[in-house]
Amino acid sequence: MGDSLVDSGDVRDVVASAVAALRTVADQDWQVPAGDLEWSCWETVEHVADDLFAYAGQLAAEEPPTDRYVPWGYRRSRPVAPALTVYADPEQGTAGLLRVLDASGGLLAAIVQVSPPERRGYHPSGVADGAGFAAMGIVEVLVHLHDVAQTLKFAWSPDPDVVARVLRRLFPDMPAGHDPWPTLLWATGRAELPGHPRRTEWRWYA
Repeated sequence: MGDSLVDSGDVRDVVASAVAALRTVADQDWQVPAGDLEWSCWETVEHVADDLFAYAGQLAAEEPPTDRYVPWGYRRSRPVAPALTVYADPEQGTAGLLRVLDASGGLLAAIVQVSPPERRGYHPSGVADGAGFAAMGIVEVLVHLHDVAQTLKFAWSPDPDVVARVLRRLFPDMPAGHDPWPTLLWATGRAELPGHPRRTEWRWYA
């Protein structure tokens, strides 16, 4: 990825850390809401896997669409659940769900690794290159693991170097002088920062 801020190795490392953290609570009830979300912990992890898969798909074609999503079919399992293409087989339990998350992360990492530097794909927040999709996938993992950890009570403290690079790639207007992880949680509407109230709306720049 040359001088890109975020690369395929970062995707693999972050997903591996997420899977390892989630395995420590695999025997808990994952049908309860994840943090402040309406989604259950199970649905939230499925959403992350689905995003990683979808981001890979946006770059995978020889000529990726730059004006719309690849038209995968999707559905909601209930009215307030996330709209998903990728679902885990519930009969396989949380171990199966974590395999789906791991596999989706591997797909995104592989596509980012082999994508030509000039290749671009559509995202509503801006047409992005491989590093952009890597960064967006990493943010999905980081902040939604935070949501799940609020409920299932496991340790989740991401590598500050990775978080700092993701912030530089996607959130160039962030306030300076704060640690990367609290800043990312503030940037995505999940926490306050000193002098900065919790956001009710936010976006990144793909």
